[in-house]
Order: sequence, then C-alpha cells, then structure tokens
Amino acid sequence: MTVTAGLDLGSTYVKCVVMRDHEVVGHAILPTGPDHDATAARTLDISLEMGGLSREDVEYTVSTGYGRRVASTADSTVSEISANAAGTRWVAREMGVRTIIDIGGQDTKVIALDDNLQIANFQMNDKCAAGTGRFLEVLARVLEIPLDELGPVSLTSKDPVAITTTCLVFAKSEVATLITEGYGKEDIVAGIHKAVARRLASMAKKVGVKEVVFFDGGPARNIGMIQALEEELGVKLAVPELPQTVTATGAALLAQERLAGGTSKGVS
Repeated sequence: MTVTAGLDLGSTYVKCVVMRDHEVVGHAILPTGPDHDATAARTLDISLEMGGLSREDVEYTVSTGYGRRVASTADSTVSEISANAAGTRWVAREMGVRTIIDIGGQDTKVIALDDNLQIANFQMNDKCAAGTGRFLEVLARVLEIPLDELGPVSLTSKDPVAITTTCLVFAKSEVATLITEGYGKEDIVAGIHKAVARRLASMAKKVGVKEVVFFDGGPARNIGMIQALEEELGVKLAVPELPQTVTATGAALLAQERLAGGTSKGVS
C-alpha cells in the first residue's frame, strides 16, 4: 500500500487530497485562516480520517499553492502549474483535455497541454485581484449576496450591465454606483461574470484555446461563471465534481511519482 498526500495552500482555502495506490481516499477543504501551517495540518488529518488512515501511514507529502513553503507536514513542494496540470490529467483522464482554466483566490491561470498532455504554454495573472476568486468574493459583499448564490442570481438576468473594469478597486466603486442608480443586482452580477470571462478569454487566447477546455478552482462551482465563460470562448467547458481539489490531487500524484523515483524528502 502506497499512501501520499497533496496540500494546496491557497490564499483563501487550504485543500488536501490523500491517495492510496493512485486512488483518492480522502479530501478536505478549509478556510485558510491566519495560520497556513495549522490549517494544512487540519485538512490532512480530516482527509486521513476519511480514508481510515493516520499520519504514520503517509509516505510522502507534496505541498503547492500560495503558502506551500510554510507547510511543515510537507516533504517537498511543487509549482501550482505543475500540480494543476497533473491533477487535470488524472481527474479528466478520459477527456483529452488540451486547455485548463483555473481561477484561484488571488490568481488566475490558463495552461495549454500538448498532444501528450504535457504543459506546452501557460499564462498566469498573480499581480492583481482582477478576475480572481477574491474579485468575485469582494463584489458579492458589496452586493450583499452570499458568494454561493452569485451563479443562480446571475441566471435570472435579462439585461446584464456592462462592467467597464476588472480592477478590484475601481470595480467596487462601479458596482456601488450601479446599485445606487437602481440597476438590478441580477444584471450587475451577470455583468461581473461577463467581465471576468472576457479577461480570462483574453488570457486563454494568448496560449491558444483547444478543446477539451477544463475549468477548475472555486469559481468553477459558480454556474453563472461557467455560462459566461462558455459564451465568451464559444466552447463547452468540462467541470469536475470537486473543482477546488484538482491541484491538491495533482500534488498527491506527484508525491507518488517522487516516492517511486526515490526523491529525497526536502527537495523542491
């Protein structure tokens, strides 16, 4: 029995996946909180409990994400790009994915895969909150709509409002003004989704959009965001059942590869 764990320490959530012999046996998602390391340890324990395992059973752990270097339970680290691609290859192994769109809490990524499903190119926005999960979260608060309800609310829109900026500072002001002017919240939300979709589509076109297009990350749970992206790209998106855990799954898979290859612990 080979047991490995993957930890994805994001800016807003920490995700963990535990694999036993290349099968997922446990997973957990928790708000990051003030202590990345403590939250990572908690998600690992929850995931192990789900699989009927203990920490002593884990042979290798790989961490990735925003806070990957602070996870004391990890044996080594890997980039988010590598982990996300590895997770996609496993989660969507029957689909032939060629383009990955991943929206994180503080960054967005578009990854192009070649015919062998290896990374051919990528674009990443990690310099500002534009188009990220944080962008959607903050604007949801301005609108006083729970984040999980943004999708259903946007689908009721009949006339989406044009949002002129995806800069978070200016978008907050713009949305507040639109509310004051009496625009319906459903139309504003639909407009926000369209603005984010346009930005992501622009990134995707730089790496080249080829089907199948795979969409993961927390906002992939938002049906309004899915619809807006599909309309902007002109393709049907493949969305996994647990879009938040794809990158952690990739980290757990890479942990298995490193274990099989005899990689020493502590090597990044």
